[in-house]
Order: sequence, then structure tokens, then C-alpha cells
Amino acid sequence: EEFGGTALGTPISAKKGTGVDELLDQILLQAELLDLKANPDRKAEGTVLEASLDPGKGAIATILVRTGTLKVGEDFICGQYSGRVRAMYDERGGTETEVGPSTPVQILGFEGVPEAGDSFLAMADAAAARDIAQKRQRLEREAQHRRTGRVNTLEDFMAEAAESGVATLRIIIKADQGGPAEALADALAQLSTSEVKVEVVHRGVGAITESDVLLARASGAIIIGFHVRPDSNARAAPDRERVEIRTYRIIYEAVEEVKAAMEGLLAPEKKEVVLGEAEVRQTFKIAKIGTIAGCFVRSGVIPRTGRVRLIRGGVEVYDGTLASLKRFKDDVREVREGFECGMGIENFNDVKVGDLIESYRIEEIARSLNTAET
Repeated sequence: EEFGGTALGTPISAKKGTGVDELLDQILLQAELLDLKANPDRKAEGTVLEASLDPGKGAIATILVRTGTLKVGEDFICGQYSGRVRAMYDERGGTETEVGPSTPVQILGFEGVPEAGDSFLAMADAAAARDIAQKRQRLEREAQHRRTGRVNTLEDFMAEAAESGVATLRIIIKADQGGPAEALADALAQLSTSEVKVEVVHRGVGAITESDVLLARASGAIIIGFHVRPDSNARAAPDRERVEIRTYRIIYEAVEEVKAAMEGLLAPEKKEVVLGEAEVRQTFKIAKIGTIAGCFVRSGVIPRTGRVRLIRGGVEVYDGTLASLKRFKDDVREVREGFECGMGIENFNDVKVGDLIESYRIEEIARSLNTAET
């Protein structure tokens, strides 16, 4: 507001404890001005802030209760999963029996690990919560099948690549928590260019399972694990299904390796290098062979294996390969500047005195994502 905006600002220091009272006053004032109220006498609603798979406790999620009161033992639906509140913990690890609005709390009792941002709703009927969860899981499976089923055969994939001209690197991400999985997916998605695209087929929380390997095989993806390892069933599956699994502990290492893989998908840049130039000074017609050009090499080197182009009056007349290259009567591999030679051009006999024969080769230079973007 000091600079003409609408956001309040209060200088505070968490280390010294200064300004905290002023911050709380600002929050209360803003809540009163915006008429922010919550009804504690109703079923709780909230949002998932973070979720993880604890080795000892199982699926656990941090929920911010927006309205209502949440109690231990209540049934709930959260994203694709239902469950019952078995225990609640505050920010210091202490247990809670009930929490009210605007309270963050860790909840134990999920059937699976929800996504950060999923809505949380306490329900009176456990059967209704399970039905909703099963319906959402079925819809997600169908949507995932549609996403991964777009390329069914190699011919379909080649047709898609030829039509769009874009190479796609498909990735499945598994992490120990929802936040790192989302951060890694966003970081990899930002690597996409007009020629190479990163597509995150699936991201989830927990160990790499056999179903992840089968999904990777069906979608042609690689699996990236962040702070997680394959479980016992998934260890043998990658070799059998020919799926690559890579595990990392630092996000930037994963991003750098994926970037290197994407650079391998870029079509190399082709650069033409002129090797030498020769001038036709005389022509000879030989039966059953064709026209042989008697040439003088003006610059560079004329190799036997290089490609050549015939230039007449500054215009390219023919582009092809050499059928023969001789010095006197001997076949040679190359002729250098200042020497004379005889050349026969493959499938071309219309050579005239004064033409220029230019030898060249095409070099392929590996491209990086930075040059692809520019």
C-alpha cells in the first residue's frame, strides 16, 4: 500500500521477534475488511498443502482447514482417495483430537497419497466417500489411458513425428513427497522447445512399482525416481520390459540429465565444408566410360570420396559423386592444389571446358537446447 498497491506490508524479524504483533494486527484488520469468516459448526473442508509417504506411518498429508471442525475418527474424501482420520498432529508433532478453521494439521489415515492442492471434505457416510473415490480413480485411469494410448504402433508414432516435426521425451516421475514431484515436473516442462517436447505422462508419490514400469512401456517413457527406489516387484521388470529407471537425490542433476537426453533428440545442424576447387581445361570422350574432364586443382584438395558439384557460369549444373579420379594412368585417393588430374563424374557427361568442379562434404554438428531456442 505504501507504493500505491493493494497488498499490506509489515517488516518483521523471526529471529528477533520484532513486528510479529503488528503483523497479527494487520491480518485481523484485513480479515475484518474482507469479511473473512468460517463456520466451525459444520463438517470440515480444507486443502492439501503437502503429502508424503512416511516409512512408518504410511500416507500422511498436511491439511489446512478452511471451514468447519475436523475430529479424529471422521470419514473423508480427498482427491482420488477416501479414508478415516486415525490421528492428527500439530506443527510440533503433538496429537490433536479436533481442529477448527484456519488450522494446519497433519492427518493420518489416507488410502493413498493425495496431490498437493486437492480438496479435503469430511463426510458422514464412509460408503459414500468410498464410492466417490472409486469413481474418481476410474475417471483418472480412463483419462490416463487416453493420454498414453494416442500412439498405438510404431507407424502411428512415425506418422505423428513426421506430421508435427516435434520429438517427444515422455517421463514418469515418482518422488517421496508431492512438492518435489511437482517442482521436478515443472522444471522439466520448462525445457521444452519447438523441436523437442517433454511430456510428463504421470507423477506420483511413493516407491516405483511394477505398474509404473508397465505404464512406462506402454507410453514409451522413462522413469525418474526422486528419493525413492523400485520395490521388490519392480526391480526385475525394467530388464524384462526394456524400461529405463533413473534415480536422483538432487533436482538439478535430474534436470541436467534430461536436458542432455533432449539434446540427443535434436536433429543435428548440417554444415557444408568446401574441400577444394578444380577448373576443367580439356575433355576426353572414352567409349563405354563417358566423358573425362582434364582438370587443374586451383585450391584445396579434391578427394576421391567427396561429393562434387559442377558450376558453369556461376550456376550449379549438377551435384553428385566422382566415378573416377586419376593422376596420369593411376587411380589416386586425392589430388592437391597445383596438380592436374582426370575426373569422371558419376552419371554425368555434359562437361565443358571452363567449368568449375567444387568438392565438398556435409558435417553434422550436435546442437544444444540453447541454440535450438534461438
